[in-house]
Amino acid sequence: MTAAKSVPVTVGALDTHTRELVELAIAIATFREEAALRAALSRTLAANVNPAWVEELILQSYLFVGFPRALNAAREWRRASRRSPPPSDTDADPRNMPNWEARGEATCATVYGDMYERLRRSIRELHPALDAWMIVDGYGKVLSRPALDLWRRELCIVAVCGVDEQDRQLHAHLHGALNAGATPDAVDTVLDLVAPHVTNDARLRFRLLWARVRKS
Repeated sequence: MTAAKSVPVTVGALDTHTRELVELAIAIATFREEAALRAALSRTLAANVNPAWVEELILQSYLFVGFPRALNAAREWRRASRRSPPPSDTDADPRNMPNWEARGEATCATVYGDMYERLRRSIRELHPALDAWMIVDGYGKVLSRPALDLWRRELCIVAVCGVDEQDRQLHAHLHGALNAGATPDAVDTVLDLVAPHVTNDARLRFRLLWARVRKS
């Protein structure tokens, strides 16, 4: 018997599949016991979220929460979904590095808009290697992969920066989510999902920050 296809509905300005993806991003960033991660993955599977989206979220998580959490998430995803990994990934082939740089510049420019050149200068002033890695590895190799929309990636990044209370990066990616095509109501919903995982002080800071971003 073929399982019924899940039809996403809009809940709090996010369709259910995007909401589940954001909640999984939060789970990957915050889990202390693997049982909590397994529960989040089970909910994602029950909602029939596009498996390609889930895999892309797990891949991008190493940029924001580190390889250990990304590896644990990938391991639990394989177990929960019973999906085999792809036999190869030509998009990750190091011989594509020239493409990573070009598309990384384009994606980063989309996310940062008219702040792009200023960003590049400020990161180079920290260290030129950080600038190169940001463009080639972060935005080019990972965040420009086509299997997941940039606006959904950015909403997940907003969620992770929020639960980790990384205010500077949250500020940037609140702008980035809007620049990538997310609606203000969608960002509102993501901040609502973040709220239970942070302190009251952080909730207030984030709402004030978001209010400034919306007015800019």
